[in-house]
Amino acid sequence: MTGGIVDAHHHVWDLAVRDQAWISGPALAPLRRTFTLDDLAPYARAAGVRATVLVQTVTVPDETPELLALADRRHPLPAAVVGWTDLTAPGVTDALAALRALPGGRRLAGVRHQVQDEPDPAWLLRPDVLRGLAAVADAGLVYDLVVRPHQLAAATRAAALLPGLTFVLDHLGKPPVATGGIAHWARRVRALAALPNTVCKLSGLVTEAAPGHWTAADLIPYADTVLDAFGPDRLMFGSDWPVCLVAAGYGEVVATARTLTNGLTDAERHAVFAGTATRVYGL
Repeated sequence: MTGGIVDAHHHVWDLAVRDQAWISGPALAPLRRTFTLDDLAPYARAAGVRATVLVQTVTVPDETPELLALADRRHPLPAAVVGWTDLTAPGVTDALAALRALPGGRRLAGVRHQVQDEPDPAWLLRPDVLRGLAAVADAGLVYDLVVRPHQLAAATRAAALLPGLTFVLDHLGKPPVATGGIAHWARRVRALAALPNTVCKLSGLVTEAAPGHWTAADLIPYADTVLDAFGPDRLMFGSDWPVCLVAAGYGEVVATARTLTNGLTDAERHAVFAGTATRVYGL
């Protein structure tokens, strides 16, 4: 890739600073350690990655300032941060302004909430949440959607109600790759993609596939669906490192994404691997 790849989705965490309660059970055992930017750097460099977007993992107020500080330390990788704040809080506007005033605050490009863990499938349509999302738009930030297929309908409605906010769908909305189910997910993801203020990340597919038995061919129907629905100009590559390590190494994730985009022109591949993320996150 001329100019290098932008990895639009990865994480870091330090278990000495904060537990990651979601890392439980034998399947996630490889993730139960600290992962730093310096751990990622050699793999990113080998894959031709020139910049990354650092994304929140836990819904606690202290994490986002820490991520912003990391991005402010002149490390060559993180060019932007997708953080967290309580969208339902009456003072969400002030909270976003306070984050942007912190060291590294200029790197704040978006906000995310773990909607996938909310028991209410229509959580995004709650009046207090919609008010918070409007504040995100007013702050000039984007909103990352981490949802499961049954929550896509609410995400689509929220995006329709807030045309001034860009919604970025993480991990394709977590399609059921392991079971081969596609019809229900595809119908819902196409409805979301029909809205012009939506974007999708080509990320997280390897961890939705059957553990230890997946091939790139298993992922092609899902990648082809979002390529057709969103188009390369609204699709961006993300590694989902280190979560991806339960299924594949960093280099394998990048190589798989290249395979999934083999049919694109050079300009279209540039959009997926750099251009879309650069535009959407203001890198």
